[in-house]
Amino acid sequence: MGKFVITLRKNGEFQFNLKATNGQVILTSEGYTTKTACLNGVESVKKNAPVQERYEVKEAKNGKPFFNLKASNGQVIGASQMYANERNMQAGIASVMKNAPEAPVVEELD
Repeated sequence: MGKFVITLRKNGEFQFNLKATNGQVILTSEGYTTKTACLNGVESVKKNAPVQERYEVKEAKNGKPFFNLKASNGQVIGASQMYANERNMQAGIASVMKNAPEAPVVEELD
């Protein structure tokens, strides 16, 4: 099972990463000014992850595919890494859909 890992950035903002069972980061959040807001972001990912229509497939300037997970209001709540190809990116989406809904939250704030 995957897990959400909450960390503190150097600028004092909180962020979360959703990690797959193998420890690979499959989704990263924006920076949040409070831990509560970050936890709300985690809950939004858990709620929206199972909904295929919430995934926006994009292509970076270097041609590599990635995706954003959006909330029902259209706001981006998490972004993927860059993938080598479309097939790997689709596997990343499937991993978020599978791991996020039941993933526990772990804090690594030190």
